Amino acid sequence: MRDGDSPTSERLQKVLAAAGVASRRVCENLIVAGRVSVNGVIVTELGTRVEPATDHVAVDGVAIQLDTTKRYVMLNKPPGVVSTMSDENGRRDLTEFTADYDERLYNVGRLDAETSGLLLLTNDGELANVLAHPRYGVEKTYIAQVEGTLTPATLQRLKTGIELDDGPIAVDRAKIVGAPSKGRTMVEVTLHSGRNRIVRRMLAAVGHPVTALVRRSFGPLHLGTLPLGRTRELTDAERGALLTLARVAQQEEKR
Repeated sequence: MRDGDSPTSERLQKVLAAAGVASRRVCENLIVAGRVSVNGVIVTELGTRVEPATDHVAVDGVAIQLDTTKRYVMLNKPPGVVSTMSDENGRRDLTEFTADYDERLYNVGRLDAETSGLLLLTNDGELANVLAHPRYGVEKTYIAQVEGTLTPATLQRLKTGIELDDGPIAVDRAKIVGAPSKGRTMVEVTLHSGRNRIVRRMLAAVGHPVTALVRRSFGPLHLGTLPLGRTRELTDAERGALLTLARVAQQEEKR
């Protein structure tokens, strides 16, 4: 170590290799090529040391998870499960899906009891606060089955904006999925609002009550083919995308 280096600091290439980025030799090449940043600053010196617990490291602008104590898990929440770790009314809660993990995981945001789909579970409180806070506007996409035949004109109303009891609201994107069948329509809705039961309330306000609702994506995460009621850990790419989103939001907040 050099003067000023902390006893807990480690060489950058060693940290990158331990995080699974590549072999140490390849990580050295990435550093020399100017593809690695520490706390937003490009570094090219192989002797650079970092604090794995606090420094933010990225490769080609994508955040790298250095703290291996943090766990990120995707759940396809079934309907009938409340988004809490303990329900005072005895309803099904999230503890049945976290029992197999050593870490104490918590949900990021909520889905109402009858809505199924993507819910993120983590022990990373800092990331959870960023993703769940309304000011950061993380996008969510839902597939809703609604009563009646929803028309393009109604979709435009949702995009232009409608007035609810708690203020105006508009979706970012909306499209009809397939053809209406048996008096019901499938619609995909994307919005960044975190207001309570917002998709159900918006669609009810335009005359199309929701009969089934699934969240398919949350920020950079997509539910894919994960079966209902199952969990899986995020891939390296998903963790990187999620951490990058959170770090960018934090940097913008400081400006």
